[in-house]
Amino acid sequence: MKKSLVILFAAALGLAACNTEKKGPGGLLYKVHKSGGKDKIKEGDVVKLNITQKTEKDSLLGSTYDFEQAQVMPVGKKQFPGDLMDALTLVGEGDSVTFKINLDSMAFYSKQPKPDLFKNDKFVSLIVKVEKVFKKGPKEADSTFQKRASDFFQADYKADMDKKKTAEPAKIKAYIEDNNLKVQTSPSGLQYIITAPGSGAKPVDGDTVSVNYIGRFTKKGEDKKYKIFDTNVESAAKEAKMNQPGRPYTPVKMPVGSTVPGFTEALKLVGKGGKITAIIPSKLGYGEQGGGPIAPYSPLVFEIEVLDVIKPKAGAVAPATPVAPTAGHSANDGHNH
Repeated sequence: MKKSLVILFAAALGLAACNTEKKGPGGLLYKVHKSGGKDKIKEGDVVKLNITQKTEKDSLLGSTYDFEQAQVMPVGKKQFPGDLMDALTLVGEGDSVTFKINLDSMAFYSKQPKPDLFKNDKFVSLIVKVEKVFKKGPKEADSTFQKRASDFFQADYKADMDKKKTAEPAKIKAYIEDNNLKVQTSPSGLQYIITAPGSGAKPVDGDTVSVNYIGRFTKKGEDKKYKIFDTNVESAAKEAKMNQPGRPYTPVKMPVGSTVPGFTEALKLVGKGGKITAIIPSKLGYGEQGGGPIAPYSPLVFEIEVLDVIKPKAGAVAPATPVAPTAGHSANDGHNH
């Protein structure tokens, strides 16, 4: 019995030691939450990481988990003591760790002032999960290693994409069930709920519409809410704590047919004053390529309000339908959904 207590006590001490915040170079602070027990990362390794970035006051700035795509990068030379490259050499594959990068050190060595976002902070927090460390073999030529790493991560990426493609229908189904939605489904596969049909003629290709919209992912973020990736509605942007400097929160005008197919189809289902929620599968959205903050095979949800339908003037040439550009920008900037 006493021996068991000693073992448990020793295990508790080990756990406490693992969770103790340690000091690193350049004012770096770090805490290892879980150790994979593997060799430490070295300069020249190629790593696959999931990273969540937060301010010192715990405000979320971004996360690879939101986009369901870990980041792959080579570990290069450190730019200053205690930067991310330096910090990574303290951990290995399978480790989960929080790094607090010292912003004063960053400003000192980069000779750049701290960004306004961090003006009252001393640290920026990076919560890192080291998914994979790809190491160079003894006496292996650089060219051989680079090709081997490229082949490995290309195959790894394809496997990730295959999983996302397979998982997409389940994501849509879960979103609909979690929100208790009564959807209609069009022949194209668009699922939608018309909350207000609007009045007058519905938009057609060649018309211009004035809209408000909110674009969300079907996966919940760290805050247990469906993450908004783009909107022109100021109240929604503030609630989501979105950082869109210079973004005018005014109705967006766009030619019908200038957007991704699912958004265009949704516009055509309501008249002026109409409101519709459209659940857009990736085949009607940004597909296998994704764009901006939208990962490949991402189903999207848009809440759309059609404020006005503007018919072309007699004799006017209808605008050509462009290919939908990279997502995540307002139509005011010439980038439409």
